[in-house]
Amino acid sequence: MTTITTLPILRTDRLVLRPFEPADAPRLQLLLNDIDVAKQTLSIPHPYPEGAAADWIAKHSEWLAAGKQAIWAITLQGAVVGAMGLRLVASHHRAEAGYWVAREAWGRGVATEALRAVIAHGFEVMGLHRIEAHHYPENPASGRVMEKAGMTREGLLRGVVFRDGVPRDNVAYGILRTDRRP
Repeated sequence: MTTITTLPILRTDRLVLRPFEPADAPRLQLLLNDIDVAKQTLSIPHPYPEGAAADWIAKHSEWLAAGKQAIWAITLQGAVVGAMGLRLVASHHRAEAGYWVAREAWGRGVATEALRAVIAHGFEVMGLHRIEAHHYPENPASGRVMEKAGMTREGLLRGVVFRDGVPRDNVAYGILRTDRRP
């Protein structure tokens, strides 16, 4: 697996995935204070604490330098509409993809387009062997994103995570480098 020290800009037909900047914090703060966005994630609290967006953005370069995470801002027509990241497990050439998209961009294919770009980057540039992702069973739209991005449903992980002190199931998806078509 190749370690990246600077986060590259990824471009798709409609999106630009780029590193978050401190100036993104006010918009991020606004988008993440949506209960319907927060409740579908493992770690976004609601209400979203004041200043949390700036603190989170400030940690990105440290996480990247340590080989732990690569996190991109998903932008559509120049506006941040979400985030897409890879939590890296270098010793196993594997990563877990995680993402959220603002309500204003739901149903527009944004998450699928961004996930495809990050999967391609993970395999082609970072040299990953496997990328996986998970979603709560009550969020089947996220599973459709994963399927459209080429991932395969691998099963249900019962009570695998706790959210707000409550055990939650996750549906697991994965893709191997060898699964991709040329």
